Amino acid sequence: MIGYLRGRRLALEPERLVLDTNGVGYAVRIPLSTYFELDKLDPAAEIGLFIHTHVRADAIELFGFWTEAERTVFEHCLAVSGVGPRLAQVVLSGGSTTDLLNAIGGGNVAALTRIPGIGRKTAERMVLELREKAKTLLAEAGAEPPPAEPEAGREDEQEQAVSALVNLGYRASEAQRAVSRVLAEEPEMDFQDLLRRSLRRLSRL
Repeated sequence: MIGYLRGRRLALEPERLVLDTNGVGYAVRIPLSTYFELDKLDPAAEIGLFIHTHVRADAIELFGFWTEAERTVFEHCLAVSGVGPRLAQVVLSGGSTTDLLNAIGGGNVAALTRIPGIGRKTAERMVLELREKAKTLLAEAGAEPPPAEPEAGREDEQEQAVSALVNLGYRASEAQRAVSRVLAEEPEMDFQDLLRRSLRRLSRL
């Protein structure tokens, strides 16, 4: 199994990279997070990727990641029933690894279902099977613990607040994180207070 590759890129697309390693061109599938990092570099620069080798009956696919943490999260996602490597690649393309772990660790099913290809049942399975692992990975990375799961009946107001913040120019991941943390501190506040407090939190970033 290939676990790491180093070389120079021959081609780079948002979902795919061809990496020249000692004269051999490896086609490697990548999430958007890795693409954005690679796109910053000089095309002639030597790069290294952490690799997950996926073996099928009819093919071998390589999936590459900028960090080992990304690969770890990818492999945890593969353990969830109904999540194959292509879907796991899309999951990691939906935002930062920290945002994804926060959504899973905080039981935020609504945030997970915003990822293309992830329905409610799959999102619920991800939370059920990966929640404790997500919390452990966040703790190991020194990140804040995930926000509490929103109370039943508050998801609509939470989504409205996130939508309002996005319309004001904030990124969806930033808005979701701010709203979730405000609700974790005071779950009973009304929509206007929720939006105001979330704006205040975002202005401090």
